[in-house]
Parts: sequence; C-alpha cells; structure tokens
Amino acid sequence: MFQLTKSIDEAIAPITNGCMLVVPREVSGVPMAATRALIRRGVKQLYLVALPTTSLQADLLIGAGCIETLETSAVSLGEFGPAPRFTAAVISGSVKLKDATCPALHAALQASEKGVPFMPLRGLVGSDILKYRDDWKVIDSPFGDNDQIVLLPAIKPDVALIHAPMADRFGNVWIGRQRELATMAHAADKTIATVERIHDGNLLDDPTLAAGTLPGFYVESVAVAERGSWPLGLPDFYGADADHLAEYARLAGTAEGFAEYLDKYVYEKRAA
Repeated sequence: MFQLTKSIDEAIAPITNGCMLVVPREVSGVPMAATRALIRRGVKQLYLVALPTTSLQADLLIGAGCIETLETSAVSLGEFGPAPRFTAAVISGSVKLKDATCPALHAALQASEKGVPFMPLRGLVGSDILKYRDDWKVIDSPFGDNDQIVLLPAIKPDVALIHAPMADRFGNVWIGRQRELATMAHAADKTIATVERIHDGNLLDDPTLAAGTLPGFYVESVAVAERGSWPLGLPDFYGADADHLAEYARLAGTAEGFAEYLDKYVYEKRAA
C-alpha cells in the first residue's frame, strides 16, 4: 500500500541487508540523498544493479562497505576520472562484479517487466563477456537457420530506488522522459521514490503530465528530498555540482580521504 512518508529514512526502510536494489544511470535522476541515508543506516551486502551505468552513487556505496555484488555495464566519474573506490574494490576482490552490457541489462529487466523468465538478445555472440557470465546461455534458435542467440535470465529486483521531479499524494510519480525508470519500477517488487516536491492534484488527471507519470500502484513510498540528486544533476531541473565532484574524486583516491569525505558530507548530513 502506498505511503507518503515524512522522512527519507522511513521511505527506504524496505531496503535491508542482502536486498537486490536497482538504481538508474547518472542522467536519469539518481537518488543521492537516499543513498547517503542508506550509508548512515549501515546497510550491508546489497546486490546493486545499475541500469545500465553508474558513477558517484555506486562508488560511495562500495567505499562505505554496503555492496556485495555489483551488476552494471560501466562505473566512472566521467570527466573527473575513474571511480576510485570501485577500482580499489575490484583490485582487492572485496566486491563481486558481474559485467554486463547496456542492452543486456535493459533486456533482463524487461523480462521481469513482462513476467517471463528470460529474454533473448543478439549482439553478444562472439564477445569476451560470455566467458565471464555462465548464467547467460547461448542456444541455437528453435526456428533453425543455424542462428545462435543468447538467453538472459530475468533480473527481478527487490527494490527500485529513484529520484524524480515530483509526485502527488496518490503515489503517482512524474518521471518525464526518463522511461527506464518505468522499466525499473515494473520489474521490481517495490519502488521507492524521492522527489523534489509534491504536486497539488492528481498527475494522471493532467493531460500534459499523465504520459510521463509512473502510476502509484507501482510505488511503495515517496519522500520529499529537495535537490535530492545533489551533487549529481536532475535532468531539465538542475546540473551537477562540478566543484563538489572534483573534490570527491580527489579525496576518494585514498581510503583516508574517502573517510574524510564521508564524515564531512554523509554523516553530517550535508547537502547543497
């Protein structure tokens, strides 16, 4: 049953140790305020699926010891360089990495969205990635023609965690052009959203907004988090904080610097 919560901590309560959590790429509305709240709560052993790439969010969660398994197609701070805590974790073996491709992740989540156990996908046959994914199966097409295809098992997350511009009091969340957020919500057992504000009225009654709205029956809870994607940007609403991201990249290059960053920007609950 949908709940409009008073706090982010209440909203993210279903994200428990060992949860499979799916999150969006950097330009789709990353729930950074909720991510900092998860770190403060000390959640552990998450299986994080990033659709299809990730940046600061995963690097923070890895550095804080929250992630056991990461499935994604890329982790990078972009113009600010490699993701330092991710790099250190892969080298040390402290995180299990399940390498994927962007189309593969979308297809595997679409399988759950459609309620089927797997999804066929072209473009993977002959690639090195198949050497490292024994859960992906190459078969001959049942329709003949010596046509091989890869079967990807459905990814069924426990929770989808997103940030969006607004929601209403009925649990409807406006995601606009970010349609992968809908795929995540359709595939997951539960969806938790943080939003910039609460819309006055029913989003599905508005002919302009309805098409970009995720219906409330997919949404478990919503909490207001103004500038909830900071220091990342929220598409069409505000940009990333380049100075802050540069500071993170500098500090997170060492374990000591990362601990300093957590003390200053996570545990003190600072934001922009």
